[in-house]
Amino acid sequence: MAAAEPKPPAGVAAARRLARGCWSAFWDYETPKVIVVKNRRLGVVYRLVQLLILLYFVWYVFIVQKSYQDRETGPESSVITKVKGITSSEHKVWDVEEYVKPPEGGSVFSIITRIEVTPSQTLGTCPESVRVSNATCNSDEDCVAGELDMLGNGVRTGRCVPYYHGASKTCEVSGWCPVEDGASVSQFLGKMAPNFTILIKNSIHYPKFQFSKGNIENRKDSYLKHCMFDEVSHLYCPIFRLGFIVERAGENFTELAHTGGVIGVIINWDCDLDLPASNCNPKYSFRRLDPKHTPASSGYNFRFAKYYKINGSTTRTLIKAYGIRIDVIVHGQAGKFSLIPTIINLATALTSIGVVRHTHWGLNTCGGRGSCPALTRLSCWPQGSFLCDWILLTFMNKNKVYSHKKFDKVCTPKDSPGSWPVTLALVLGQAPPPPCPYSTDPSRPQEEGQSQAQVILPPRPCPMSALSEQMVDTPDRGAGPGPWASEPSQQDSALTDPRGLAQL
Repeated sequence: MAAAEPKPPAGVAAARRLARGCWSAFWDYETPKVIVVKNRRLGVVYRLVQLLILLYFVWYVFIVQKSYQDRETGPESSVITKVKGITSSEHKVWDVEEYVKPPEGGSVFSIITRIEVTPSQTLGTCPESVRVSNATCNSDEDCVAGELDMLGNGVRTGRCVPYYHGASKTCEVSGWCPVEDGASVSQFLGKMAPNFTILIKNSIHYPKFQFSKGNIENRKDSYLKHCMFDEVSHLYCPIFRLGFIVERAGENFTELAHTGGVIGVIINWDCDLDLPASNCNPKYSFRRLDPKHTPASSGYNFRFAKYYKINGSTTRTLIKAYGIRIDVIVHGQAGKFSLIPTIINLATALTSIGVVRHTHWGLNTCGGRGSCPALTRLSCWPQGSFLCDWILLTFMNKNKVYSHKKFDKVCTPKDSPGSWPVTLALVLGQAPPPPCPYSTDPSRPQEEGQSQAQVILPPRPCPMSALSEQMVDTPDRGAGPGPWASEPSQQDSALTDPRGLAQL
């Protein structure tokens, strides 16, 4: 007698069942099922949702966003700038060659408004600045010879010497002396700076549409010598006063000139190329780009030096410059009608509001005694929205009944002598309505000339258990007439009848 095979563990058996179930469900086919619910409140919600979707596509998508156009962003751009004006400080007169850095006239440049000058620096030894960490000392033991502080002004000699002023002492360094904090002189250049004029010449090109334009019109040469920018009367005269730019950026010029800052001049070319080129105009905006209220890194400054020789020794003047940096930023987009995005967005709109319709074949019941189920062509309905389905299956008085009717399983007839394409079409509900092929009454003979091979069984619902009482909402179970309640229909009474599922 053979020994019984050991049973696999419960976990392995469960895993096998799960795998078989997943494999079987993988080959299932799902198709939508149309249910007509006679409920005016739900219908009003459905039409309102469709109206909102329609307004969204018509107003926002097509009118505001112009989704019927092919678009190109980021135009090819060139910027040329030129600054004019003179100013003076306590000791000298400054012209453009001195207060504009760099002088090339690119899209980024700085206008110096205040300087701290350390004149006549030479290579030698001098006290270190008190602002450098560990620079203060009491004796030579506090200073290490040869030590180099990356934030300092030179190499320490190992001596502790008196500072430039006061009773404090700092370590001596070898470098450019005197150091910046010891002998610097501050000069303000911002007295006449608000009247500096800045010419910003900009040209853009959209290669996809072969469209080019500039912010200066073809006028007489003398036009730019007598005009100043104005959004209404002189849009194509891109000459701006520095004070105007700072004011439009919302800043105080005197404060900005003392601490320095970065101002962005933003030129936007938003062009609708379906219109004439005269409608494609630049739009200027101004704003501060650097963090204004950050104490650790507020303002804008930089250093440079001017070198010369005195009695054969190299001498320099160190200048710490505070200024207003101008960044010219150009961006934009162009659009022109194109058939492809128009078709795509139009199809999306029609699908979203449910205008796209389908033709369905469904089962119906012939009237009269001894009638047979036949295939009849159902009229198509707009696609239901997710919101209405959610309300229908969640908040309606008979939501479980609707849920049971909405989700159904149809199995292929096991003993169908017809050809497999016809059987498949019947299962999918796409076959034309055939004549009544058979009768369940054995006393009724078949018609003359009709063979058994012509009898085609219709698709049948999969075997299912009868609905329990909890599947149907009744007033006794607390489902009174709510806001979504609907009148009972004959279809609800035929829920357990497989043919009743097809009367939808």
